[in-house]
Amino acid sequence: MKPFMDADFLLSTDTAKKLYHEYAKNTPVLDYHCHLEPKEIAEDITFETLTQLWLGGDHYKWRIMRSNGVSEEYITGDAPDEEKFHAFVQALQKAVGNPMYHWCHLELQRYFDVYEPLTEENWKEVYEHCNKKLKDVSMSARNLIRKSNVTMVCTTDDPVDDLHFHEKIWADPTFTVQVLPAWRPDKAFALNSEGFCAYMDRLSQVSGVKVCDWKSYQEAMKARLDYFVEHRCLVTDHGLDVADYIPTTDEEADALLKRALKGEAVTEGEMLAFTSAALKFLGKEYKKRNMVMQLHCGARRENNRRIFEKVGPNGGIDCISESGFTVRMADLLNELDQEGALPKTILYSLNPNDDAIIGTMIGCFQGDGVHGKIQHGAAWWFNDHKPGMIKQMTSLASLGLLGNFVGMLTDSRSFVSYPRHEYFRRILCDLIGGWVENGEFPNDDRLLGSLIKDISYNNAVRYFGFDLETR
Repeated sequence: MKPFMDADFLLSTDTAKKLYHEYAKNTPVLDYHCHLEPKEIAEDITFETLTQLWLGGDHYKWRIMRSNGVSEEYITGDAPDEEKFHAFVQALQKAVGNPMYHWCHLELQRYFDVYEPLTEENWKEVYEHCNKKLKDVSMSARNLIRKSNVTMVCTTDDPVDDLHFHEKIWADPTFTVQVLPAWRPDKAFALNSEGFCAYMDRLSQVSGVKVCDWKSYQEAMKARLDYFVEHRCLVTDHGLDVADYIPTTDEEADALLKRALKGEAVTEGEMLAFTSAALKFLGKEYKKRNMVMQLHCGARRENNRRIFEKVGPNGGIDCISESGFTVRMADLLNELDQEGALPKTILYSLNPNDDAIIGTMIGCFQGDGVHGKIQHGAAWWFNDHKPGMIKQMTSLASLGLLGNFVGMLTDSRSFVSYPRHEYFRRILCDLIGGWVENGEFPNDDRLLGSLIKDISYNNAVRYFGFDLETR
């Protein structure tokens, strides 16, 4: 029997162990998509308790607690921190086979030097030990990032953000990890949202362009894109409930936007039409600026109205959509490609049934002198567990080039989520190591070492075009 989560955790062959320990383990982390708050990095916040660090905004953990019947008071409510932590530990004991069990214990090992399993018997001792360690300056937000061997963080930022905290971080010579903005324009697509008109007023104000029609909308968005590029932004991101596309003329987009600006409702089909027009317009602009377009799709959001009204957005009440990604997305890529305006693009679906569709679609639009120009994004959110990662990487390997994969994303609001990269790398090394041991790939140290380092880190640096020497 193997020991619990030892140095060879998830590594089942000698080749896998060699690949991880010699090539993956010490390779830096590039966090190209996360939800950390730039303000918290700029202010280098600290945490008084492990509850604040672990449960403050982590909806993965909240879902586990709710599944164990825990009252919301002990999850997102006002219960004492120690009682919240105890309730979480009680739920975690039942999380066999859940990646959260592994992530939590990796975090305890890497940041707190706790190597024993967290149990109902030792939870208070572990809690007090971690709280004591959190008082040390080495456990501040910035130092946790440093400790994780991270070279760059891309946050998630709205087009109307002033990026003040990014400026503050960049100007501070004591923090050499680059923290760059990533453009996330979801609110600018949401014609039916309650705050859309107010958002357009805000966009008008910060861009200097009064948004009153489709033409002015485009000019305002381009002005903000330029502002983001001035702040070293190279990454964009879109959260789409369904990745679908229907050709939409400028005249049709103009009419829909004008209706929305009058406060008139638009249908679901009309929302898709406007989103299609906006994606095509922005795709061209991304190409001009050498920005990467990321499309995250397939989530059905805010399903539990009771919890949403109590907790608000990002409360852990989303699920996988039955239709996350449609083949009509190929039409968007094709139209952009026809005009020489297709940017580097990463396609993610929360529905794992879409893996083969994405895997075959990206192969239609590769080339242009870019290794893996169109990417099948990492197993994400509800799929970033062991079988989900294996499924995504096996599909990509079978239908494309795994060696050009840009690897894992953090997609987290936690400063101690970086062991998820370790988790991914261990699974990657075990997968490739198994193929080598089975005679399906040569046992060539030079080739294997390059593949592991590239997928873990180097591919992403090259793909996004990050300049890591600037600082």
